[in-house]
Amino acid sequence: MRCALSGPAPVLADYGVDLAMAARVHARYPVRVSPYVLAQLSREDPADPLNLQFLPAAAELVEERGMVADPFEETGRSARCHGVRQRFADRVLVMAHDRCAAACRHCTRKGLLRGAQVVRTPEQRRAAVAWVQAHPAVREVLLSGGDPLLLPDARLLVLVRAFAALPQVDAVRIGTRVPGCLPMRVTEELAGALGSFRKVWVNTQFNHVRELTPEAVEACARLVDAGIPVSNQSVLLRGVNDTAEALADLCMALQRARVRPYYVFQCDPVAGVAHFRVPLRRARQLARELAARVGGLALPRFVRDVPGAPCKLAL
Repeated sequence: MRCALSGPAPVLADYGVDLAMAARVHARYPVRVSPYVLAQLSREDPADPLNLQFLPAAAELVEERGMVADPFEETGRSARCHGVRQRFADRVLVMAHDRCAAACRHCTRKGLLRGAQVVRTPEQRRAAVAWVQAHPAVREVLLSGGDPLLLPDARLLVLVRAFAALPQVDAVRIGTRVPGCLPMRVTEELAGALGSFRKVWVNTQFNHVRELTPEAVEACARLVDAGIPVSNQSVLLRGVNDTAEALADLCMALQRARVRPYYVFQCDPVAGVAHFRVPLRRARQLARELAARVGGLALPRFVRDVPGAPCKLAL
């Protein structure tokens, strides 16, 4: 399966991308776009909400005060053992992969995935499981990266099974953009295997209604039909979804797809994403406007992730 075009490939010029600029961006923040995503982008409108999310921009190289590569110290104090990070007492993050089907330009880890500690070998997996088992307060394991669903079925299922087998673990949560960026990867066989554990939850990320193509909706349906709860974590992005209309369209489409609108995050204070950040005052206004438009089943929580905070903070 062909997953992505890496680097400033000449085809990007067809979408209005300056290839010299893209090469400079790629040297710092890798450019990856799956052929599937590329097919959804606009060749006419460089400001299209999908283009902004997936195509490189010169603004990524502008340094902004307070924006750092690793605001949550994932490469420092949160490390517990190889590939395992912990910020909150009842859950841990396990780095399962260092690649994604497409490299989102607003990614929290856009400067961290090169050389990231990833649980790859059986020995590393056993060490991660042993660490969780030795800390019974941990009840959720988050598989992230990179995208765990890019692992071959066998490797992914071995990893999920290892954590799901621990009685203390109530949920193995998979964070993935594959349903929207490479939906054909979510096969009925994979969904059924993940659902059989009865502990797997999936968190997707759709930021604009145009990402919910028929193929993406079908990928989500395969997961839901396998008994897997599927929730969506959007990121509030300037030019992409920073209007009440865009958010309402997205949330209603998610509900129709049986995907729970869970969170809308203020964009993290990460180097290279300042141009996407929506001011806190505007974010709060959007939360109020959205609440007046959609019912509770389609209404996400607006939150921000603050370094050092004990939990996600409401806006």
